[in-house]
Amino acid sequence: GINIDATVKLAQALSIPVIASGGLAGIADIEKLCQVEDDGIEGVICGRSIYSGALDFVKAQARADELNGVT
Repeated sequence: GINIDATVKLAQALSIPVIASGGLAGIADIEKLCQVEDDGIEGVICGRSIYSGALDFVKAQARADELNGVT
């Protein structure tokens, strides 16, 4: 999975939004990243998880929208 702790530390050290990358394994990682969005995590690169079928992008986006109160 994504090293969320290190990504949050990076985001907190910068004044620009951070896009997480590397290791996205599935919807659980999307949910964890949504929990730290206020720490400066702007998004995530889905890459291989989509190609391998481990992540359904439409479902992942819908879940992220749900967690972030987007209607």
